Amino acid sequence: MPRRPAFLPALLLPVALLLAACSPPPPAPEPVRAVRVMTVAADAAGGVQEYAGEVRARAESRLGFRVAGKMTARQAEVGQRVRLGQPLAQLDPSDLKLQQDAALAGLRAAQAAFDFAAADFKRYEELRAQGFISGMELERRETTLKSARAQLEQAKAQADVQGNIATYAVLTASASGIVTATEAEVGAVLSAGTPVLRLAHDGPRDVVFSVPEDAALGIRALLGRRDALRVRPWGQAATLPATVREVAAAADPATRTFLVRADLGQAPVQLGQTLTVQLDLPRRDAAARLPLTAVMRQQGQTAVWVLDPASMTVKVQPIVVAGADGNSVMVASGLQSGQRVVTAGVHTLTPGQKVKLYDAALVESAAAPTPAASR
Repeated sequence: MPRRPAFLPALLLPVALLLAACSPPPPAPEPVRAVRVMTVAADAAGGVQEYAGEVRARAESRLGFRVAGKMTARQAEVGQRVRLGQPLAQLDPSDLKLQQDAALAGLRAAQAAFDFAAADFKRYEELRAQGFISGMELERRETTLKSARAQLEQAKAQADVQGNIATYAVLTASASGIVTATEAEVGAVLSAGTPVLRLAHDGPRDVVFSVPEDAALGIRALLGRRDALRVRPWGQAATLPATVREVAAAADPATRTFLVRADLGQAPVQLGQTLTVQLDLPRRDAAARLPLTAVMRQQGQTAVWVLDPASMTVKVQPIVVAGADGNSVMVASGLQSGQRVVTAGVHTLTPGQKVKLYDAALVESAAAPTPAASR
C-alpha cells in the first residue's frame, strides 16, 4: 500500500482556507421591525362637519353702461348705500348728443317729404276727379305718399332710439342696495356692457360656502329642507338656522369643490361677514375606524397589515373604505372585531415578516442617561 506524502496535508490546508474565503457570506437574518398596532372594534361615522362661509346678497348685479364711451364721473363708492334710479356714473355725452341731433334732423326731413307728398296727392286727386289725368298717374302719386309715410315712421323710430341712447350716458341703480365693488375708474374708455360697479340688492341674504366632492351628494339631499344647516357668526356661540337653496351643478375647475348657497332668512347678519357652517353628518355603520397611517395601496387595492399574534408575523388584508372622517378612515368590510392592525411603519413591511410591538416607554428609558453615566 503506497504511503501518502507527509507534506500533502500542509499543502491542502491553504487551498481549503482560500476556497472558504471566496465563498459568499451567509445571508443576514431579516430584521425584526417594530410596529404599532391597534385592535379592530366596530364604530360608526358621523358627527358634525364645519365649513367656512361668507354672507352675500341673494341678488347681485354688475352694472355697466349700455353704450360705449369715456367715463367722466363716478358718484358711488364701495360701501355706499344707493336707492333705485340714483345716478352712479357718467359718460361723455357729446357723441350721443350729436347722434340724437342727426336723428332729429332726419325726422324733420322725412316730415317735410311726407307733407309735400300728401299735398301733391291731394292735387292729383282733384285733377283725376275732373278727368285731366289718368287713374295710373293717381296711383303713382299714392305710392309716393305711402313711401313718404313709411320713411316718416322710420325717422320717428330712429329719433326715439337715439333719444333713449342719449340717456344711457348716465348709469343709474337698477335697485336699492349697497355698492360692493368698483371695477372701472374715471377716465377709462369703456365698451358697451363693461362692468363699472357691483351692486348687492336689498333683501334676503345667503351664506355661501364650498364643499368637497364627497360631501356634495349629501348636501344635495338637503335641498329645500328647512333649517338643515346651522351657522355661527364669527366670535359668537349662538347658531342661526339656514336652508340649503342651491348646489352648483359642476365642481370648480381649480379647487374641485362645489359652491353651496343657503338661505339665512331674516337673520341679523352683514354683507361679507364670516360664518361657520355646521352640518350634521348621518351616522353610517362601519367595521372599524382606522387612522390614515394604517392604510396603503397594494396591487391597486386598499389594504392594511394584520398581525398574527401567535407567530408575530404580518399579512396583507384588502379592505373596502366607506369614507373619511377627519384623520380617520371608515372601513366598510374586510376586517373583523378583535384583529390587530398595524398603524405605523406600514411601508417597510413585507408579507410574512416577523415584527415586534413598539413600546415607547422602553425606548425612552433606554435613551435616558443612567445615574452612573450622568456622574
